[in-house]
Amino acid sequence: MTDTWLRRVRRRHPRLLDGLLVLAVFVVTAGTTTIDRLGNRIDPNPAALALAVVSSTVLLAHRSRPYVVFGVTLACSLALCFVATQLNVGLVAPLLAALYFLAVRTDRTTARVATAVAAVLVTVATIINEPHTSISVKIGVVAWVLLPGAIGDSVRSRRAHLAAIEERAERAERTREEEARRRVADERIRIARDLHDVVAHHIALANAQAGIAVHLLDRHPAQAREMLSHLTDATGSALRELKATVGLLRRADDPHAPLEPAPGLDRLPDLIGAFERAGLPVRLAVEGEPQQLSPGVDLTAYRILQESLTNVAKHAAGTAADVTLTYSGSRVLLTVANDRPASARPTAPAPGGFGLIGMRERASAVGGRLTADRRPGGGFLVSAELPLRTAAREEHP
Repeated sequence: MTDTWLRRVRRRHPRLLDGLLVLAVFVVTAGTTTIDRLGNRIDPNPAALALAVVSSTVLLAHRSRPYVVFGVTLACSLALCFVATQLNVGLVAPLLAALYFLAVRTDRTTARVATAVAAVLVTVATIINEPHTSISVKIGVVAWVLLPGAIGDSVRSRRAHLAAIEERAERAERTREEEARRRVADERIRIARDLHDVVAHHIALANAQAGIAVHLLDRHPAQAREMLSHLTDATGSALRELKATVGLLRRADDPHAPLEPAPGLDRLPDLIGAFERAGLPVRLAVEGEPQQLSPGVDLTAYRILQESLTNVAKHAAGTAADVTLTYSGSRVLLTVANDRPASARPTAPAPGGFGLIGMRERASAVGGRLTADRRPGGGFLVSAELPLRTAAREEHP
């Protein structure tokens, strides 16, 4: 409580404290010059009083010019040792204050050198001026000269330590805020990717199925009705996935909220079936021994295949798609290629879309990589190499 009060006063009224300090130091120094060796009070010595006034007043500049303050108080204190009628620690009170401020406001080496110089000079002055004074008095004066430097060094170290703690606390707070903002941004991107995948996939299927139904309506009404039933299934599935995604945003902390398992490669046959019903033939090939993927990689693989097939359905209608899963060591390679001939119109997704960007971000997030480009013989090829498990899963099996 007291320390806090002193800090508040020091911050709000620094000059007031400086004035009180100067007054106290002057009273001590001037009072010492009016007492003789026997302890009797004598008339003030004008020279001693003048030195007391100068050495005390110069302390007002200790915040901006600590070196000047030290030099002036040292000179005045040495002169007082010769002018005063007795040797007493009160004679060097301004010098003690100056040494303290020098230690607080400068580096440790400077403070130690200044303290040593002051101690040596004061010792020499006392020996010359008071050769018959007891050794205990002289040692006491020298000890008092050494004390302020030690106290000032301790105070400076404590302030530096507190400043370092405050800086670390502020840095930690900034780091937490930046981390929170980063996580919010990452979550927004993740949600945007999921919504894009869900909406783009189902809308593309619904559009393709609706187009086929319109084409078959007049000549093959039975097939048109079947296609419309598939369209109903596709839109219903889209609504369910959108409801599940948005529901997580509304009540993420609701323990009773039903959560649908994240899709993975086990749902690949259903995905392929949906595209085939929309008129996109898909050929699936699996090479190597199938391996279990970690949940994050499994979802990433599914979303990449979903987006790739959606792009084929949107940008290369009338072609077939080849999906290949290659398991090799600790990685799995996914490829999606369409066989549109080179003479036809370009089959690549629009460069300004977010499909390819989202797929690359998904692959990179689990430690994989994705490439997408036109095939030399025509068509488009998407290739994603993913680890079977993320780094976190490998560290904590």
